[in-house]
Amino acid sequence: MGIEEVKKAKEEDKKVFKRPTQKVAALLIALGPATSSEILKNIKDEDLLEQITLDIANLGKVSDEDLTSILSEFRTVFQAKNYITQGGVAYAKQLLAQAYGETEAASLLDKVNSMVNTNPFYFLNEADPSQLANTFSSENPQLLALILAYLRPALAAQVLAFLPPDIQAVVSLKIADMTPTNPEILTTIEDIVQKKFSALLVQDFSNAGGVESLANILNCCDRSTEKNIMEWLDIENQQMAQEVRDLMFVFEDIIILDDRGIQRLLRDVETKTLALALKGTKEEIKEKIFKNMSERARQMLADDMEYLGPVRAKEVQEAQTGIVNTIRTLEATGEITITRASVEDELIE
Repeated sequence: MGIEEVKKAKEEDKKVFKRPTQKVAALLIALGPATSSEILKNIKDEDLLEQITLDIANLGKVSDEDLTSILSEFRTVFQAKNYITQGGVAYAKQLLAQAYGETEAASLLDKVNSMVNTNPFYFLNEADPSQLANTFSSENPQLLALILAYLRPALAAQVLAFLPPDIQAVVSLKIADMTPTNPEILTTIEDIVQKKFSALLVQDFSNAGGVESLANILNCCDRSTEKNIMEWLDIENQQMAQEVRDLMFVFEDIIILDDRGIQRLLRDVETKTLALALKGTKEEIKEKIFKNMSERARQMLADDMEYLGPVRAKEVQEAQTGIVNTIRTLEATGEITITRASVEDELIE
């Protein structure tokens, strides 16, 4: 192969993003299922959600170069947002113009004109807590305390939970004993942390897109988001929808668990949650659950289901999502096994 052919092949391999949603899809894949599902859950525009979903499913291998470029673009937008927060729009425009020129500065400000009042380390607020814990657990406890103090309380609590007990104690003490930090020092620290975290994302960016990535993300979504996306995929591309579904575990798939798996699951699920999750489900699913319970437990479950009466669909979906998450956790720890029948295993009458 000649030099020109090699160049041509490289150009063909290079991903061309024709739509902004394709860049979002690539970024979501790189961020991982847990974070991506939270982002998708908060996208209220159905058309936008559908397009991003389709782009995730259709996205093939994305080069490190393209993904680094995407990360840089998103980081630039957030940087502009940070400038606005520090000194207002005029201050942001001045700094951005110096770095990117008047035209690009105006474009960036258009993208972030509604993004104000962000806290330091805002770029970590949608990160996976276990990833944050692994990334910063070896850092100085004072730095970790500073970061956690500015994160959303719920996320900070999750990060703490992933830290070793001795580090938990030290960091907690430093958070409680923290005094106001000089804004200039805080900005410098934030920039260092952002670069460190961005570098970590780039290292993990070479993930293939496609139906497997979409299935992983949907597995972490709430039941309502998952249902909406799958219904849309069924209409848009039935074959793709089936491929995604084959890689997912939804509440109805509880029927494929063996009796031992059901019994293990029931030890971790409250009767009231189970009663709520079973409202309106197929009889075969209920029978599968009932036959793996003691007579007393069956009666308690039946009583709870009858006592509930009519319930909101959202409550049922939330209960089912919680049970599915429990199943996935048990599978991840090897306590239960999810076995899907392959084509070769199917019986033909």
